[in-house]
Amino acid sequence: MKLKRIGDHELVMPTRGTEQAAGYDLSSAIDVNVFPGERQVIPTGLAWQFPSGYCGQIWPRSGLAVRQGIDVLAGLIDNDYRGEVGVVLINHGNDVFRVKKGDRIAQMVLVAPGIFTPELSEVLDETERGAGGYGSTGV
Repeated sequence: MKLKRIGDHELVMPTRGTEQAAGYDLSSAIDVNVFPGERQVIPTGLAWQFPSGYCGQIWPRSGLAVRQGIDVLAGLIDNDYRGEVGVVLINHGNDVFRVKKGDRIAQMVLVAPGIFTPELSEVLDETERGAGGYGSTGV
């Protein structure tokens, strides 16, 4: 898989914690504080080129989620995106989350081929149930 460092050529390259790990650890390209209740885009300093048909999903690191209440928002990276990947962190904890350049802040998982994006049509097929909602098929 292809990666490109943007600007700082001493940035930490993504790694997997073990041979069987699903995600690549992503690190911060900057020092930053994320205050309780705040969300920030943290740059990684990296642009990715995924294999054809794949996309990247950014997920939280479980240790940061459990110990400090740090979560990830808006984590889909399209196959054709070639800009710098940023990580949207939100601090659900009670303390300031202090990030140092090089700290692991999230993980990226590649999603296998099979993403289905059919053409859209404004016509629905009729069914026996129709628009019947809650409880419409019995108790």
